Amino acid sequence: MKVFQCGHCNHSVYFENYSCENCGHLTGYRDSDRKMITFDPFASRLISDQEQLAYKYCKNKDFYVCNWLIDQHNPQEYCNACQLNRTIPDLSDVENFEKWQNLEVAKHRLVYQLQKIGLALFTKKDDENGLCFDFVAQQNDPSLMTGHADGVVTILLREADSVQREQIRKQLFEPYRTLIGHLRHEVGHYFWDRLVYRSPEALAEFRTIFGDEQTNYADALKEYYKVGAPNNWQDSFISKYATSHSWEDWAETWAHYLHIMDMVETAYFFGLNVKPIEYIKDMQAKVTFDPYTIFDFDKILATCVPLSFAVNSINRAMGVPDVYPFVISQPVVQKLKFIHRLLWSKL
Repeated sequence: MKVFQCGHCNHSVYFENYSCENCGHLTGYRDSDRKMITFDPFASRLISDQEQLAYKYCKNKDFYVCNWLIDQHNPQEYCNACQLNRTIPDLSDVENFEKWQNLEVAKHRLVYQLQKIGLALFTKKDDENGLCFDFVAQQNDPSLMTGHADGVVTILLREADSVQREQIRKQLFEPYRTLIGHLRHEVGHYFWDRLVYRSPEALAEFRTIFGDEQTNYADALKEYYKVGAPNNWQDSFISKYATSHSWEDWAETWAHYLHIMDMVETAYFFGLNVKPIEYIKDMQAKVTFDPYTIFDFDKILATCVPLSFAVNSINRAMGVPDVYPFVISQPVVQKLKFIHRLLWSKL
């Protein structure tokens, strides 16, 4: 994520801010060029401070779950991120508001990243091959599960509750479980259909690197939940779950690709460098590039490893879990490179 500034006073503002904490000017995100636009809070219309252009907020601003902007003359009521919503939580339950806010923060950050990569996003309403999100409560239908099917990404509302999510993480012996992780994983399944399955060349390379997706998926998952991952899973996979089927290996690796790109982009915009006082081999990094502009994934990875080690060390100093509790083996590197090449070929 890039660093944003108030257009009125140049004070730093977060991606989710509705106003500048320094000068009080209203803030809104314009996704066409990834800029934070600011407005006089006392004006009757949203006229941008710097460009004097007229805007309106996404309708979901009414619920304080979106600060994205729409051109004043655009007939759409919802921004490009919120148009992807097919189902939102029942807002008659006041406890659902905070959960929905958490879901929207993660989803908007996901959409920012997909747009930064250059991936076209179509809504299910406009295109049967499009994408949509269902944010639902399982108690309404016990059969519902977090997952993806034919462009529909379903996220259970309980995942937006940090306490319940941590309980599930511990029950499943997972090192990492977050909303943004869920969304990145599930949208990976959607883009497998678009980027891999529809390309004979990409599909052939996928099968060489990840395995044959024609292996029965239901049987593979049943076997995984029965016997678990092999003892040496770290040698070839980014997570235990990735061992269950080549589709899940792809989705897990895709999610980690997005983790890495976002980590390095954020470090770039903050000008972060890792230079230990005591020289440690392979633990130095100077982030001088936006990873989305770099074709050489080795360069991105060589920067990410020292960054994650440094941030993990800070977390451990504070007695909290690692931000990135994973080891990237060489076979996983090859999988990440496949995704990187595939995305570059589509730009």
